[in-house]
Amino acid sequence: MPVFSDRIRHALASREQSGLTRRLMPLSGGNRLELDCNGDKFVNFSSNDYLGLACAPELSKAWQEGIALYGNGSGASPLVTGFSSAHQNLEAALCEWLGFERAILFSSGFSANQALLFGLLEKGDLLIQDKLNHASLMEAGMLSPATMTRFKHNDVESLKKRLTSDALVVTEGVFSMDGDCAPLKQIRDVTNGKAWLAVDDAHGVGVLGADGRGSCSEFGIKPELLVVTFGKAFGLSGAAVLCSHEVGDYLTQFSRHHVYSTAMPPAQAYALTYALDMIQTEQWRRDKLLELQHYYAECFSSFTGYVETRTPIKPLVLGDAECSMAVAAELNRSGAWLTAIRPPTVPKGSARLRITLTANHDKSQVEWLAKHLYKALEKVG
Repeated sequence: MPVFSDRIRHALASREQSGLTRRLMPLSGGNRLELDCNGDKFVNFSSNDYLGLACAPELSKAWQEGIALYGNGSGASPLVTGFSSAHQNLEAALCEWLGFERAILFSSGFSANQALLFGLLEKGDLLIQDKLNHASLMEAGMLSPATMTRFKHNDVESLKKRLTSDALVVTEGVFSMDGDCAPLKQIRDVTNGKAWLAVDDAHGVGVLGADGRGSCSEFGIKPELLVVTFGKAFGLSGAAVLCSHEVGDYLTQFSRHHVYSTAMPPAQAYALTYALDMIQTEQWRRDKLLELQHYYAECFSSFTGYVETRTPIKPLVLGDAECSMAVAAELNRSGAWLTAIRPPTVPKGSARLRITLTANHDKSQVEWLAKHLYKALEKVG
């Protein structure tokens, strides 16, 4: 139909004219520290593989063992034949580690967030979200039958004003573009007895808290609902919603994302259980990250746009989208793989370089990046 062709053509032209077009770049090396793009070599400073597990040989071996035991795919949804002992073992390990009764598995964090909100919310419900929550949460909230309102980012007083009745309050533990942490203790105090609290801890689990238990452990709280994803610190993919027995049974019955999606491969669940053990027992990975974060502060705190964070996410806010793109391009030419984050992913006027550290980096690479960033900023002006 012509209307779709015209609409698509106009949208693409408008985005191109605004300098906001996104492009896929085929890379060799996966999540390794060294990437290859069309024969050029880069040091990767854009990965969410915070603990360096994505290419850890022992985790690769565990996945291969899982394939030998369970085959390649699950072959069906969890309620048909897709749920295996590997999935059951992963759920049990997550529950023991994080202190919940049930863990419902999903193929992605996006699906888990959407399943949670679509599954729980009905017409007349009040949903209160942090203004900077992930797109998966915002989209689900807008499309759900509930009334959604947003509180100012990490602003507990703003939350209090909106908490006028029973509600579901949703925040992230660590925000992916700013690297800052939610004030979970204060939010828990506000919601306690008045609302359910759901925390998406995609960027906190594995990194923060005792044995990597995440943001909630770090701040000493337990929400009613916790979403953890496996595509960051776990080095793999997928997600889980941690909850009570009753909520778990409810999601199993009514969550369409769970009921009608093919289950994650059991070999993957097997590897994830192994990754969980690595997260718990290999404290040196978090210690290395902390050491690198301190050194990053030494090397980068003098730059305009530097933001102090307690996480491996290190935004350098340059403001202008065109400037951010130019600086990123200069760093690419120097051999650093960095991404400029622009609107609409971040608010207008807050374009930035999103620098991430992993346990696979070393101090010399952090120092090298600071040196080339100085040159890039000087050249771009």
